[in-house]
Amino acid sequence: MTRAARPALGQFLFFIVAFALGIYFMFAAVQGDFGVFRRAEIEAEKRILSEQLLQVQEEVARMENLTRRLSDGYLDLDLLDEQARSVLGMIRADEIVIR
Repeated sequence: MTRAARPALGQFLFFIVAFALGIYFMFAAVQGDFGVFRRAEIEAEKRILSEQLLQVQEEVARMENLTRRLSDGYLDLDLLDEQARSVLGMIRADEIVIR
C-alpha cells in the first residue's frame, strides 16, 4: 500500500492558523490601540497641546506682569491711570473720545 503524496490536514490547518494570526497581529500593529496610526494621532495631538501650553504660559506671564505692576510694592502710574479711567469711565480734559 502506497500513500498518496498530499499534505496532511494537520499541516494545512497549522499554516492557515499561523497565517490568520500573522494577519491579525499585522492589523493590530497598524490599526490597534498602540499601532502606527494611533501613534501618528498622538504625535499630532502632542504638537497641538504643546502650542496651547506655550500660549497659556505667555498669558500667565502677561497676567503676572500686570498683577505685579498693580501690587503695593510696585506702582505703575500709567497702568493705574488706565485702569481707573476704564472703571470710572472718565477722561482727561485734553483727550478726545471716539466711539
